[in-house]
Amino acid sequence: MIKSERQGAFHTGQYRNLLQEYGYNQQDIDARIQACWQQLFGDAPDTRIYYEAGDDMGYMLDTGNLDVRTEGMSYGMMMAVQMDRQDIFDRLWRWTMTYMFLEQGPNAGYFAWSCQPDGTRNSDGPAPDGEEYFALALFFASHRWGDRAEAPFNYSKRARRLLHACIHKGENNDGFPMWNPDNKLIKFIPNCEFTDPSYHLPHFYALFALWADPKDRMFWTEATHASRQYLVAACHPITGLAPEYAYYDGTPNNERGFGHFYSDSYRVAANLGVDALWFGTEPPLADIAERILTFFSDKAPADYRRYAIDGQPFEEQSLHPVGLIATNAVAALAASDSEHARQAVELFWQTPLRTGERRYYDNCLYLLALLALSGRYRIWHPQRM
Repeated sequence: MIKSERQGAFHTGQYRNLLQEYGYNQQDIDARIQACWQQLFGDAPDTRIYYEAGDDMGYMLDTGNLDVRTEGMSYGMMMAVQMDRQDIFDRLWRWTMTYMFLEQGPNAGYFAWSCQPDGTRNSDGPAPDGEEYFALALFFASHRWGDRAEAPFNYSKRARRLLHACIHKGENNDGFPMWNPDNKLIKFIPNCEFTDPSYHLPHFYALFALWADPKDRMFWTEATHASRQYLVAACHPITGLAPEYAYYDGTPNNERGFGHFYSDSYRVAANLGVDALWFGTEPPLADIAERILTFFSDKAPADYRRYAIDGQPFEEQSLHPVGLIATNAVAALAASDSEHARQAVELFWQTPLRTGERRYYDNCLYLLALLALSGRYRIWHPQRM
């Protein structure tokens, strides 16, 4: 791995608690985490996004679109494993395997990206950001709680099987892989040849390189380096902003208007922060985080907008301002300690969870941000026997 300016938790075993470093009381931090979990996974009608289904399943509802997405299901599983809630994890995973897992056709081995709350599929196509979160959440579940014999709770076997499909489908003319086999970059969807910068999770791939099938570990090592280099190419050299869709050379792909900084793009800042938390900071990526924080330092959340990646604003306002506040705060983990980093974290701390119909995406990003900033978003390694 590239030498880091600051060693991450993978090397040191110590997770930065940036909220505590910035002077927030640990009791208040712990209380905020518990309250946030309860607001999302309890029965508070204005903030909840998790719903039980029958005796043994549950789903994360996209309250703005009234569907269930692999994005949200995989986020929910990651939240559950970090919070040590195997009961919730297993309910989400059982729902996912029951209704979303594709057993036939060109996408067999992947998951349908959108279903109705009753399980009816809205699509037979997958979205790779769900698959990569599923795989790492399953590895973490295996390492934290142990595999069970009965499917689908043989977590690590399921994770390896999924990652195998992600990079080997198409070798027998049976569909398309989720990663381009030549440049090792994740695709927006399997049957296209462009990407989404917010899908790039090099800190996940570095762990896949340890735990995936042995024959595939070099691929994941190469994908780790490729994605870190790609983010440098895709993020604007002045603003740090990334487009939602981009070509493999990093230039914006404005197909259907997705070549701008908008909802998907927000996650790039958080991904930089978690990469730094786990594996340490690298100057080019730290520079991107600082540019993002600088760009937003003079902007009020009420006026957040869609932006061209050079920073030019459009009339259209942000659909998920709370999510943007949350992801920008996580970027402080990758940036230097500065006025802008502290400003972003303070804004996040002062911002409550979102209520209303559009709360799902914002509140997913909010809880993941809270876990990262408090040092509670952790790598769960294999148990030593």
